[in-house]
Amino acid sequence: MIRTPLRPLARILRARETGENPDVIEAENLAQRHAVIQDAARGRAQARLSIMALAFVCAFGAVGMRMGTLAASQPSEPAVLASSAQIMSQRADITDRHGRVLATNLLTHSLYAHPRQMVDPEGAAEKLAAIFPDLKVERLREDFSGKRSFLWIKRKISPEQMQAVHDIGEPGLLFGPREMRLYPNGRIASHILGGATFGKEGVASAELVGIAGVEKAFDRWLRDPANDGAPLTLSLDLSAQAAMEEVLANGMKVMNAKGATGILMEVDTGEIVAMASLPDFDPNDRPRPLLKGDPSDSPLFNRAVQGQYELGSTFKIFPVAQAIDLKLVSPTTMINANAPMKIGKYLINEFRGHNYGPMLSVTDILVKSSNVGTVRVAQLLGPERQKDFLEKLGFFEPTPIELSEGPTGKPLVPKRWPAVTSATVAFGHGLAASPLHLATAYATVANGGHKVEPTLVHSRTRREGPAVMSPAAAHTAVQLLRQVVVRGSGRSANVEGYEVAGKTGTADKPRPTGGYYGNKVVSTFASTFPASDPKYVLVLSLDEPSSSTAGGESRTAGATSAPVAAEVIRRVAPLLGLRPQVEKPLPMIDRPLTDELKLVSN
Repeated sequence: MIRTPLRPLARILRARETGENPDVIEAENLAQRHAVIQDAARGRAQARLSIMALAFVCAFGAVGMRMGTLAASQPSEPAVLASSAQIMSQRADITDRHGRVLATNLLTHSLYAHPRQMVDPEGAAEKLAAIFPDLKVERLREDFSGKRSFLWIKRKISPEQMQAVHDIGEPGLLFGPREMRLYPNGRIASHILGGATFGKEGVASAELVGIAGVEKAFDRWLRDPANDGAPLTLSLDLSAQAAMEEVLANGMKVMNAKGATGILMEVDTGEIVAMASLPDFDPNDRPRPLLKGDPSDSPLFNRAVQGQYELGSTFKIFPVAQAIDLKLVSPTTMINANAPMKIGKYLINEFRGHNYGPMLSVTDILVKSSNVGTVRVAQLLGPERQKDFLEKLGFFEPTPIELSEGPTGKPLVPKRWPAVTSATVAFGHGLAASPLHLATAYATVANGGHKVEPTLVHSRTRREGPAVMSPAAAHTAVQLLRQVVVRGSGRSANVEGYEVAGKTGTADKPRPTGGYYGNKVVSTFASTFPASDPKYVLVLSLDEPSSSTAGGESRTAGATSAPVAAEVIRRVAPLLGLRPQVEKPLPMIDRPLTDELKLVSN
């Protein structure tokens, strides 16, 4: 662009010749130049306005189209929050088989501090210590006056505590939203539920992670948003669980026991209806684990799963059932029961030096709980067949129970299996297993001989287990156990109308340094009911019980665990819908029959 000079020489000279003022020419040209500049600026402004108008039209058009789309669509909630999605996914509830809540979440708050924003750190420290007695004033003063810019004070607080902190009026004390795990039934089923704690944390949110029990075993499932908040339904019956724990607690006091455990299991499905271990704890305030001493002294120790005990004479049904299944004996077969019995350099004695010989029927071997008679039956089997049968019953591996503690309950099995080991294992010594192993094995016998796997999940699809013994042998074994309760060592467990069939077992506790205590035992009663059509298995154990009787002090299972088991059945059976029935007369299987009499002496 060529600009016109403000004072063109030709016009200036001409103006001077004609006497005109040259400044008028300059002003004229200056006005023309300004007019051109204004026209250019006006054009640019109009272009900008057009572009802005078009942008506004496009933006409002897009907003209008989006609003129209939303108005025409069905309303729905977002699947997850965009912010903090990793630690805001809600943990699912845990319920019993009837939908009653065992574990859920509760909205609460956390308390944290920004010391640099505090107006009166010392005053805040004193007032916080008054609200939270577990906090130390000196430690709070040190933290508030130091170089830290952020400080956790409490991970979770109650609404009352939150209001009290708010009333302090300190701007450096702040609250964050939290969801805490709540167990509304307190101590009930504490060893099964386990507990949960905070994982990843932020001031505005925190994730809940399981640390024990089913909370840990199903941690990933409980935190999975894909489940849409569906609860984890356990096989437990809350009413039966509460009743069992109450009876066990009272039984511990009456029998002066150190601990107790009970397992109630469905025979056909393996579903655990109730399982308790005492002493227990409150999962809302889970104690710290013991770092020294005997693990069983901790309330966190689950005796039903983690306990490894020699379960005594409750094992005697296994060699008898196996021998019946192999048709080596029948209930009326007579066995040499003279005591003591010598195996190599070892003597096998009866309890308190009794001698039930010279001959006992197989039925009476169980009724009288004869060690020698049981060993004679086991000798008919041989160590290899005996070992194989116990392995099929599950006594060589941990149970597949859905608890984080499950793998720790591996039985203590002898590495070698000579004749003396075969003899002692036959009457429940030399092999240590958990009460849950025993309940599973009894359920296998009670359901017709098909192997049972215990489970804590309700209505899980499962196939029938492999056959361990024939239905006829299993039925006969249950009837023999019924004889034990009617006229043997288990008489104190007889509950009228429920046909309890079971076996007592009293085993000396081993010393950590070797050998056995002379006055400490684990007494166990393993049972199934009703005997005519088994529905449930109950195993109950007392650790170091002592019962006062007319003859003095007794530690036997017949005087300690059996009566407690009877009270459990008496309380729980009606809750499970079992009505007492008129009992049929027992078959006469305790006397030898001429046409099937067998004599076994070696």
